[in-house]
Amino acid sequence: MKFKDRLTSLRKMNKLSREQLANKLGVSYSTISKYESGSREPDFDTLQEISNIFDVTTDYLLGKSDQPHLSEQEAFEAFINDPDLERWYKELPKSKEEDLRRLRKIWEAFKEDD
Repeated sequence: MKFKDRLTSLRKMNKLSREQLANKLGVSYSTISKYESGSREPDFDTLQEISNIFDVTTDYLLGKSDQPHLSEQEAFEAFINDPDLERWYKELPKSKEEDLRRLRKIWEAFKEDD
């Protein structure tokens, strides 16, 4: 299934008009119409926003996956491997570092169980 078909299907399943989706995305009605006809595709930021609105992965929107959501393990791995997590860790007050060490130990134990 192509992006245009996935977008149309998700919009209709969520009972959104093109105008409502356009307003959520901050684009025009005609932009949504062009997305759904396949004559235009969204930029990366808009694709991410569409993914957030419908709570599906960008891979699903792009037709690279038939699974609209990550599995629980995939979501957890994406969280752990997110570079923002490392930045967040570095910004933690020292009193929170022990909590993150515990979280890392739990994650390591979780990975060993696989």
